[in-house]
Amino acid sequence: MSTESDSEITILLDRWSDGDDGALNELLPKLYSELHRTAGAYMAQQRAGHTLQPTALINEALMRMHAPSETPFRNRSHFLAAAAQAMRHLLIDHARKKNADKRFDPADRVTLIEGAVSGGREDLDVLALEEALARLKAVSPRQEQIVVLRYFGGMSQEEVAEVLGVSVPTVARDWRVARMLLREWLSEDDQ
Repeated sequence: MSTESDSEITILLDRWSDGDDGALNELLPKLYSELHRTAGAYMAQQRAGHTLQPTALINEALMRMHAPSETPFRNRSHFLAAAAQAMRHLLIDHARKKNADKRFDPADRVTLIEGAVSGGREDLDVLALEEALARLKAVSPRQEQIVVLRYFGGMSQEEVAEVLGVSVPTVARDWRVARMLLREWLSEDDQ
């Protein structure tokens, strides 16, 4: 990730924000592998036989994202964080629709990867996680953003610090506290 490449991406993001839809077409090939890695990580957590594939998840997320005229993307990390957020919301919407169509099916649980919020639990209902994240957001919006960017977006602490405009030690501290709170709340839900 060279500085030249990052500045080119920022220029394309600025053009897209100014209404140049062609800029998005130039931008996507430059970021596709990172988007696919994030989508792949999301889909790896889903039940076997999920109807969405990583490429479809990327495409649907990008369709939901609009050129941010009011609050432009600042850089590559900011765009990737927004894309990860859009993917997350798509999967949540998908799970909600599926649960509305039928009662809870244990196959709808997701496996959390190492370093995630679970404390020894192997799997977790995506909707229970979403409820716990909403609870966390009410307590600390920044901690909720850090969990979303780290866990769902696959970002490093340094990238999260850049996106949120805080220090790396602040991200590390909030990440530890958020994981502890989510573990506690999710274990309460099990009981």
